[in-house]
Amino acid sequence: MLSLAEPIGPHPGDDRRLMNDMQLRIHITNDMMFFENGYTLSFCDGGSCWIVDPGPPPQAEQIVAYVREHDLKPEAVVLTHAHADHIAGIDDVMADLGDMPVYLAEEEWPMLTDGRENLSANFGAPIIVRATDVQSLPVGSTLTLEDSTWVVGDVAGHSPGGRGFYCEALGMAIVGDALFQGSIGRTDFHHSNHDQLIRNIRNTLLTLPDETRVLSGHGPETTIGVERASNPFLVGQ
Repeated sequence: MLSLAEPIGPHPGDDRRLMNDMQLRIHITNDMMFFENGYTLSFCDGGSCWIVDPGPPPQAEQIVAYVREHDLKPEAVVLTHAHADHIAGIDDVMADLGDMPVYLAEEEWPMLTDGRENLSANFGAPIIVRATDVQSLPVGSTLTLEDSTWVVGDVAGHSPGGRGFYCEALGMAIVGDALFQGSIGRTDFHHSNHDQLIRNIRNTLLTLPDETRVLSGHGPETTIGVERASNPFLVGQ
């Protein structure tokens, strides 16, 4: 698999788009506290899937139901970063669907088991992820899901090892909490760095074609062109 971004709608959904003869299905779950976007990506019933950033309840329950309904075979949990709202559902997903690799930038591995680092301690309920197979995400490496190839990009700044995933054939980027419609990720957390985030957005994301669809960690879908032209944090970048 390894060879070397506010909710999209307030309710779970299944968005089917045909691009370059590949039909990617995007199932979206949200929680009611952070409205974090948890994604399940697949191409067909009975095929492989990724579970991206499974968040707080009821996301895990909804993800498991969707995977079973479509007879999907989870290959991995893929994480854009390891803040609490993006990892809270991992253990519950694996409890029902079985163990699987967790892909996360190595800089953020300590966040999986430390509530202070993943910010969950701030809410009085520290999250500790029990996953035993954690795999790194080197910048410039690639991940594959079925016939699609995704390049791992550096979008750190909101968190110390933030990663984005870009599939040229699908014209799509998954960006976690780096970039939102009309905004960017917060940089007032410990280990955040505003200048680093702006630099990585400019070098990793704004170099993509304007028509690239952007799937963020919170909020609605947008495009690179829209954000380049109108995002108040990026105009002129």
